[in-house]
Amino acid sequence: MATALFRTAPAVRAALRASSMKPGVAALASTSFVRGKATLPDLSYDYGALEPYISGKIMELHHKGHHQTYVNGLNSALETIEEAKAKGDEIQAAATAPLLNFHGGGHKNHTLFWENLAPNNKGGGGEPEGALKSAIEKDFGSFQNLQKQINTALAGIQGSGWAWLVKDKAAGTLQVITKANQDPVIGNQIPLLGIDAWEHAYYLQYQNRKAEYFNAIWNVINWGTVAKRLEKA
Repeated sequence: MATALFRTAPAVRAALRASSMKPGVAALASTSFVRGKATLPDLSYDYGALEPYISGKIMELHHKGHHQTYVNGLNSALETIEEAKAKGDEIQAAATAPLLNFHGGGHKNHTLFWENLAPNNKGGGGEPEGALKSAIEKDFGSFQNLQKQINTALAGIQGSGWAWLVKDKAAGTLQVITKANQDPVIGNQIPLLGIDAWEHAYYLQYQNRKAEYFNAIWNVINWGTVAKRLEKA
């Protein structure tokens, strides 16, 4: 799967440094860029490949609709910041920072999310193995305890957001955290597994029964990808 994250141009990075933005925005400015613009990543599976756990209709709308909107918004925010910097308009550059955080975070989070998933008969579901299993058992006691903690975190999100399994490099442990809206995981925390709790991720299929979605998605989690992220972390 192509990874289509972004790196800001020099003028944009200068605008970010000059603006009083929260750390998440500055973190987004350091990720990789494709030919000057963010692009929608391809999926390594068909939209219907995750059924019956996630419907093909949801996957198509989520990927081609919602994720593409974040890509478009990110590119627009980057262009606005670059133009503002060229004019010496630091106020406009700073004012665009929330859009960069929202759309850039949405792009980054979803790109990781698609890689978290795989068809049930092609690497999705089951339980972690090897070093990942050992790390989970060390920090959570068991895989089942991890599932319960993540599902509880997901259920506790008020409004829209994400639950993440992260490696905290400072503490040297795995942790479960939540992020509101599209705020990205930053700093010493390395994202290993993210689960989207926005309504667009489940409502067409599960409606208000979001707990069913939180249970079902474990059947298509790609633990091989999570293990590789842990190894790199």
